[in-house]
Amino acid sequence: MAIEKQKLILISGVVLGIVAILMTKIYLDQQKQEAEARAKKSLVKMQANQSVVLVAKHDIPSGSVIESSMIDSSIVPNQFIQPQVATSIDRVLGMISLAPISKGEQISLSKLSKGRRESAGSSLAGNTPAGKRAISIAVDSIASVSGMVMPGDYVDVIATLQVPIQGSDGQISSQVAVVPLFQNVLVLAVGQNTGSVGKTGSRYDEKETSSSGLITLALGPQEANLIAFVQEQGKMRLTLRSPADASVEQVVPASWETLFQYIMPQQKPVEVKEAPVVDTATEYVEVFRGLKKEKVSLSQ
Repeated sequence: MAIEKQKLILISGVVLGIVAILMTKIYLDQQKQEAEARAKKSLVKMQANQSVVLVAKHDIPSGSVIESSMIDSSIVPNQFIQPQVATSIDRVLGMISLAPISKGEQISLSKLSKGRRESAGSSLAGNTPAGKRAISIAVDSIASVSGMVMPGDYVDVIATLQVPIQGSDGQISSQVAVVPLFQNVLVLAVGQNTGSVGKTGSRYDEKETSSSGLITLALGPQEANLIAFVQEQGKMRLTLRSPADASVEQVVPASWETLFQYIMPQQKPVEVKEAPVVDTATEYVEVFRGLKKEKVSLSQ
């Protein structure tokens, strides 16, 4: 009996030990998960208060043509970001520094000029970024922001099209809509002006930029095909972007429906009820028989 009692105590001790180990493991796993959740939450909060900006990899003298080898990226708290800081490398390549930029300094667009030197490539092909295609579109003065769009600017392209719509009866009709095509598109040339700064010329020559009805954009191969198709279907307009804005936003096509939703967001659409159909093909007279009223049709 004593031996069996000792075995029972030993087995109970082993079981309790295993239970204690399992409970300890569960507790440690919970603590680990909570610590990881706190770390992720802290990381998300930290990332929300920081942004990636461009900085100088080494000292950049005044008058230098900005190249990719001169630029590096850095994560900076939002409260320490300088005004008009560059965030996209495509925005600054080929631009000229107007003042010296120290190593590690944030690259501000206020210290850069859109002009390109002849040595950087004065031809249209030399100014076209790798992977892009130069394609010209016909626009008037209004569509090109009163003719003030110049080479080196970035624009959004929108188009006015007749969009096919299928009605409830299955018939196809068309409705005018303004459709956003592309955002953050580089303007390569306005007319014959590619924006290159020579010894005797300037990209800001008003006559050269405002008199032409052709604007050349840098688009991807598929985008170039799409804009060529849209140009045959309707009219296009350009909206000028800020040099410090490279964001791409979700934009809904504009139509009568989206217009009224924007003007009166709380207003519910009015349902148009069809008037009851009155059969006028059959003529009749009303005949009173006592208290009863009957309709008696007349033969034609």
